[in-house]
Amino acid sequence: MLTDTHTFREIHEQPQVIERFIDQEEKTIAELARAIQARGVSHVVIAARGTSDNAGRYAQYLLGANGLSVGLATPSLFSIYKQPPRIGTALVMGISQSGKSPDIVAVLAEAKRQGALTAVITNEPQSELADQGDIVVDLGAGPEKAVAATKTYTAELAAIALLGASLAGEGKMLKALQGIPAAMAKTLEMDGTISQIAPRYRYMERSVVIGRGYNYATAFELALKMKELTYSIVEPYSSADFLHGPLAMIEQGFPVIVIAPSGKMQASLQELVTTLQKREAEIISISDDPQVLAGSRIPLELPVTVPEWLSPMTSILPGQLLAMHIAHARDFEVDAPRGLKKVTETH
Repeated sequence: MLTDTHTFREIHEQPQVIERFIDQEEKTIAELARAIQARGVSHVVIAARGTSDNAGRYAQYLLGANGLSVGLATPSLFSIYKQPPRIGTALVMGISQSGKSPDIVAVLAEAKRQGALTAVITNEPQSELADQGDIVVDLGAGPEKAVAATKTYTAELAAIALLGASLAGEGKMLKALQGIPAAMAKTLEMDGTISQIAPRYRYMERSVVIGRGYNYATAFELALKMKELTYSIVEPYSSADFLHGPLAMIEQGFPVIVIAPSGKMQASLQELVTTLQKREAEIISISDDPQVLAGSRIPLELPVTVPEWLSPMTSILPGQLLAMHIAHARDFEVDAPRGLKKVTETH
């Protein structure tokens, strides 16, 4: 039964994981925020792969909104070309569930050699990567046995959100974050609805996922989950980038997943939905916006409206459920997608 799988259980563990993380790691994150401020850090370099890279995309928006310029590292410059850039006064942050990938370790090791402030966000605080961190943030998500990451991804988002709140020094941001586990629990109640929708896409071969702003990261993460679990060709886009060419792909019945929770991107995403309607796309929306939902063939209504900067933690949940249920409808092994391992070590 699907409910007996690690994937199903780990998706539904997420509210408890996030609540525990905030309680246990608030002091460590506050220490990191103080170190950033004390060192006069003005930019952040994030080293990550896969799902963790998508958490890094979220950090580009959230930490960027806190005045920090954030970029994603090019690990092969460190591990293969042996020509690392000058890091200067940056914070170099490694994000990895396992903390084992040699190329990510190489970035942090070189940063430490250059004297930069280093931080690690990981579910394995005794890992090789954690050894390179001046400050180590323990996700504390517990063992993640399914190959496709779910609870460690949202825990990484929570770590970045908590850092953003600590840097801003605003109690209302922390209070909003503390309300997220309850919002996630409510969102996971969509499971039954999504299980009924999924068989419609049993034979889907291709689709796109579109998000923007804070949920640009969500588009990438949902596309990754769909690829991993359903073996479909699924590409992520910013809604702005999508209009600069990829829109030409859209024809009658082409599935487009639009991630559009309430926020400053709402108007542009409403316009996108109108454009997609004119091209007769099959629109699947993850949103709490009545106009977006009304314009969708399959409206997946988010039951709780949260601040936009926190919405990636709730908007990814229907996507995780959709990917899992489509894979199940196809009789695929959801816990162990073909050709994949839980820990991927790249050099």
